[in-house]
Parts: sequence; C-alpha cells; structure tokens
Amino acid sequence: MKVNTGHLTYCTNIHAGKNWAADFEALKQHFPAIKRAVAPGQALGLGLRLSNEASLQLQHPDVLQPFKQWLELNDAYVFTMNGFPYGDFHHAIVKEHVHTPDWTTAERVAYTIRLFHILKLILPEGMDGGISTSPLSYRHWFKTETDFNLAKKNATLNIIAVIRELVVICQETGQWLHLDVEPEPDGILETGREFIDWFENDLLPSGVPLLADAFQVSAEAAAEMIRRHLCLCYDVCHFAIGYENHEAVLQELENKEIRVGKIQISAALKASLNQTAAQLEDIKTSFGTFNEPTYLHQVVALKKDGTLMRYPDLPEALSDFGNADTEQWRAHFHVPISIKDIGLLQSTQDDIRTVLELQKNKAFTNHLEVETYTWEVLPEQLKLPIAQSISNEINWVIDTLV
Repeated sequence: MKVNTGHLTYCTNIHAGKNWAADFEALKQHFPAIKRAVAPGQALGLGLRLSNEASLQLQHPDVLQPFKQWLELNDAYVFTMNGFPYGDFHHAIVKEHVHTPDWTTAERVAYTIRLFHILKLILPEGMDGGISTSPLSYRHWFKTETDFNLAKKNATLNIIAVIRELVVICQETGQWLHLDVEPEPDGILETGREFIDWFENDLLPSGVPLLADAFQVSAEAAAEMIRRHLCLCYDVCHFAIGYENHEAVLQELENKEIRVGKIQISAALKASLNQTAAQLEDIKTSFGTFNEPTYLHQVVALKKDGTLMRYPDLPEALSDFGNADTEQWRAHFHVPISIKDIGLLQSTQDDIRTVLELQKNKAFTNHLEVETYTWEVLPEQLKLPIAQSISNEINWVIDTLV
C-alpha cells in the first residue's frame, strides 16, 4: 500500500508453502482478511517469497497468468520479493542452511535471475522492483582466511553476473530492478561496515571493468550500473542485533552513493543483564523459551568495555549466560514488531522507531516490508491467527509513520 514515504507490504515467508500451489492457496486464504484490516480502500502490496521449486513452477505463463489475474481482482501488487531462503523455510530444520546454496554456486545465480524474470512480468508500470538475498554465504563454513576470501571473491563475481542481467532487462524494458543484499549475523557480510567495505573494495573493483567491457561503456557508467542495480536490504532486526548506529550507517551510505533497496521492518529480542542474581536466572529462563530448533538465533552480547561478543546460536549463549563481562544480550529472533515488552525481555522496537523516523524525515528507500516470520515457533502466549498477527504488524507501522 502507498504510505507517505513509499510502498508498505509484508513478506509472505510467513506462509509454510513449499511449492507454488501451496503458496497460492495460503495467499488466497489469508490475504483478503489482511487487506480488509489494513487497506480496505486501496491496493495492498505483497512481498512475495518463492522457494526454488515454486519459482520453477511460476515461471511458466500458464501458471503465472492466473496469479496475475488474482492480483488484479484482489487489488494487490508485487514490488519486492524475498530471494534469501532457497528451499523449505518452515517445517524443517533451517539453521545455517538458509544460506544453501550460497552465492558461490551457479544454483543461487540461476534462482535469483529466475526470480527477477518473474518480477519483471508482474511489477506495476513505473515502479522499481527489488529482491533481497543472502549476504554471500555463512562465514563459519570457511575455516581459513584463504577459503573465506576465495568464497567472497567467487560470490562477488556471481553477483556481478546478476547485475549484468539486470542491466540487460533495463535496456530491454526500461524497468529498474535491483538486488538487495541483506547483512545478517554470521553472514560473510554481517554489519553495515562490512557491507560498505565489500561494496567499495570488492564489488566495484571487480564489477566495473567487467561491465564496462560487456556493455562498451566508460568506467563511470559501469560504476553507476552497479550502484543502480545492487542495493542494501536494511533489515532492522539484524542491524539492531549488532548495536549499530542507524543514523550513522544511513548517512555513510548516502555519502558514498550506495542505495538502500528496502527496509525490512523486523525486531530482535534483548535484555539488560545489569540485574540481581534472581532476576538473571529468570531472564535466562525467558530466553530459553525461545530456544527452538528451526532457525539460527545468534546472540550478540555487549560487554562492559563496549566491545561485542558473538554466539552462533542460543544454546551456546545460554551455556555462557553467567559471563560477568556482559551487560546486554540481543538475540536473532524475529519477534512481533508491535510488541515492546515480552515478559522479562524486550524487543528492539525502539530501533524500528528510529529507522522509520529517519525514513519519514528523509526517505532513503520507497520499499518497506514487514518481516515477522516466526509465528509458528513463538511461545504460545505470543501466538495469534496469522491474518490478525500480520494486520496488527502493518497497522503498527502505519501508525508509527504518521
């Protein structure tokens, strides 16, 4: 839906569909109620998530056409997609395999290009379209610095291949499509600093000569192609987990002419550890209720000296809970954005308010996507019917943006 700073939607990775038939059935079941609750008088966008299997099915015209008709009949449109999870995202142990296959592989390239060719056929005229994706790979798969650097180099070359395809699409159709890289804990790119450094020190140096040669343009024109078609996906949960200064990150991006493709509006868990022994034991128990086996729930602890300590998942963090050097925990668990206090824990809702206020004052993207996807694995007291849950989230964003 159109809001005062862009287009607002929700990501359909909340639905458990593995193939297109299941995805479409979930949309038909839940979308009408959500639209009635949040946008009864205007069109509502969809942040479409397709698995590889679903994308293989939807690319066929006889499958895509009924979806296009459904969008029109239901006053819906697609302007952004989630191309991060390649396979099953629910009812399976996902963990670090959310990155599989990673950007070092031909499979990731083919899947992403296929998504863009679907998006170009359903994108409303005059709108830009974006697809968010993995931050190259999962860093702990690479045990040596040499292996890590080689993976980053190969992933960068594969991303350049996608940028080249997006330039061709733009030349053929006039459409502006962009790939939105999403830093997250334990990705090869996990912070704003790492993304910016990669963009300047790896992507531009490798991509400029390749695109200049491919399209017979100047180095300056090739650099602009990269800046236009490769953007940052600003997942607020992920940046909050790293205790990042949102204003400083966004200002540096602007100074260096690096675009933000979309904001993923999401919240992490946090708690202050400056408590009594009894309170700390209760806080540990509270974090333990979120220790479920489907997704990675990395924890970043703020130490008393201002440095950060990173844990790859909640079990490792919980085993070190009594560490006297730490004063705050933030955990990678996409809790509802419309809730600030969760028992003895809190969400990083204030980070969302900060980012949305910066967006209101000076819009840095026109794509806003609510991405709360953990409804099935939340503690029971936080669960509501899916349509009601998503409607609450979207309406909270609408109210915050006023």
